[in-house]
Amino acid sequence: MEDTYIDSLDPEKLLQCPYDKNHQIRACRFPYHLIKCRKNHPDVANKLATCPFNARHQVPRAEISHHISSCDDKSCIEQDVVNQTRNLGQETLAESTWQCPPCDEDWDKDLWEQTSTPFVWGTANFCGNNSPANNIVMEHKSNLASGMRVPKSLPYVLPWKNSK
Repeated sequence: MEDTYIDSLDPEKLLQCPYDKNHQIRACRFPYHLIKCRKNHPDVANKLATCPFNARHQVPRAEISHHISSCDDKSCIEQDVVNQTRNLGQETLAESTWQCPPCDEDWDKDLWEQTSTPFVWGTANFCGNNSPANNIVMEHKSNLASGMRVPKSLPYVLPWKNSK
């Protein structure tokens, strides 16, 4: 039994692909191969079911209930569940004494005490009072001559760039 367990953990052991019997894959690459081969063989994939205890186990759908009752990996998971339930009763987590440090920031206060007006591109701001509530945009000033507009997109080749 011990030799079988150690043999199943050998990453260089060759395993047969359940989707294509001609494929022999190293155990360390087997999960990746299963995903790839499942996509290449959807007809075979529909006939197989995945074991809930070990995704490497691909079993015919008709035999999945028998496999679940006799799967070797089931005992490992059941043992983990038993150990976790035993540990839950024994361990009581200590309550954390961590407290949030006091916050000295007041963003609203900082906003009202702001000494300079925020920069906004393309606007002119000539207000005497610098509070955000009194910021009034006087007018939108454009440096383009009347009748001209800003292009919606740039050309693929800029005219001043020489393509050599």
